[in-house]
Amino acid sequence: MSNSHKTQISQFCLEGRFVDFVIKDGYKLKGLLLETIEGECYIKLAKHLRQSFDWRLAKGTLLQVLGEKKLDLETGEVKLKAERVLAARSGWETSAPVINPLPPEPLLADVKAARKATILVCQKSDCMKRGGKAVCQALEAGLSDRNLQDQVIIKGTGCMKNCKAGPNVVMPDKTRYTRLDAAQVPALIDKHFANSIEGKSREIMPSRS
Repeated sequence: MSNSHKTQISQFCLEGRFVDFVIKDGYKLKGLLLETIEGECYIKLAKHLRQSFDWRLAKGTLLQVLGEKKLDLETGEVKLKAERVLAARSGWETSAPVINPLPPEPLLADVKAARKATILVCQKSDCMKRGGKAVCQALEAGLSDRNLQDQVIIKGTGCMKNCKAGPNVVMPDKTRYTRLDAAQVPALIDKHFANSIEGKSREIMPSRS
């Protein structure tokens, strides 16, 4: 039997409350855990969602997830892959998962213009002992000094699997830095956010009459 005959593919629309992100290799966003009326389930995020998802999503937020469902006809295993994630309007506590007939709330993912760039910083003890706390403080100060605190967020992560080379930091463009010293942070911010800093400078410069 071919693989196509072993797998049944269909579309799904599911509502539930956001439990947590699923992270791979300590910093790569892989998917979501969603609490539904049938229990907690894992939903893999499509690549375009992983690249643009808003890390500020609060736990307990009611979401509507649409995507592809794969059923292994031999094992009965079900795999869910999200193509769209939206804020849901209806509750699910007293009814089965709902396909919302009303226009959804604005997308929590897919809208890149509404998201902030995210700097990932390992928060495990080894990295903290090697200066991770000072690096976080330097990042916060550097962003504030450049008026970028509204455009960039700093997010702590689990272990990045490179403890002896800590502190470990991943910039929004996925560039990874190891053994980072707090004194290096200002130059790092200037390098990765040069365009944003230039734009901010133009905004505050007085116009010439």
